[in-house]
Amino acid sequence: PDIADPQDPLFEVPDGSIDFEQVSFTYKRPQPAKPPQPRSRLMRKMMASQSEGDGGPATDAPGPEAAAPGAPVDDRTLRDIDLHIKSGETVGIVGGTGSGKSTLVSLVSRLYDADAGTVRVGGHDVRAYDTSALRDQVAVVLQQNELFSGTVLDNLRWGDENATEEECREACRIACADEFIERLPQGYLTPLSEEGGSLSQGQRQLLAIARAAVADPPVMIMDEATSSIDTRTEAIVQAGMDALMTNRTVFVIAHRLSTVQNANAIMVLDHGRIIERGTHDDLIKLKGTYYQLYTGALELD
Repeated sequence: PDIADPQDPLFEVPDGSIDFEQVSFTYKRPQPAKPPQPRSRLMRKMMASQSEGDGGPATDAPGPEAAAPGAPVDDRTLRDIDLHIKSGETVGIVGGTGSGKSTLVSLVSRLYDADAGTVRVGGHDVRAYDTSALRDQVAVVLQQNELFSGTVLDNLRWGDENATEEECREACRIACADEFIERLPQGYLTPLSEEGGSLSQGQRQLLAIARAAVADPPVMIMDEATSSIDTRTEAIVQAGMDALMTNRTVFVIAHRLSTVQNANAIMVLDHGRIIERGTHDDLIKLKGTYYQLYTGALELD
């Protein structure tokens, strides 16, 4: 999508506070290309009668949430989100596929603009910032992270191309990545391919966390960062994540609930709405959706 900068943009984010005020968002569906009109009148008549017979073109795409006959269909990906996060807080986001988790955090770095409501970072509407400057303040660690051809040090500097070697090493110590890097054949100067070479999935995750630490942003997004690694490796990666989250505002999109239990607040999303919110203990006492997920009575799809 085209994201336009304002005429006099802000370039500095004062702090990591984040506010969603009655935010709604819908992905724009691409309009299908109009098929070429057949030259033959007979062919046009056949196509018209065929369309009338089957009720129009069929589609395998999932439709919006069901509505009562005659009622307006609500196909919004996010619906009336109200969320207020203080600078330095950690918020866990839980929900099934298509619930709006990744869309919600995408609005923070303005990958998309909300259709309604306002998203604020540091007290200012995200649309008031220079987009590149805003995105520099948000680091993302994904389930599958890209590596680049070059040395380990080169990959770390994707977080900040001006970072010194010592700053990169310090970031790796914070992220618990230093130990495995020092064991590589050439340490920080070990060449890597885009596929990560001989690095395990857990090591690639630690490198991605360290790269985020090099960037040193006030806001971080952990998007199911431990869901594709085994539980033993998860403990090491989680330690790196915990160290990195200190004094930052953090969104943790969780597949494993163990990664959000210590969050300041946990939001449970369903069909684009926040249906439960509170601490881990609050939501266990509530005995709602989060409790069912935690006890295994319900599984995330």
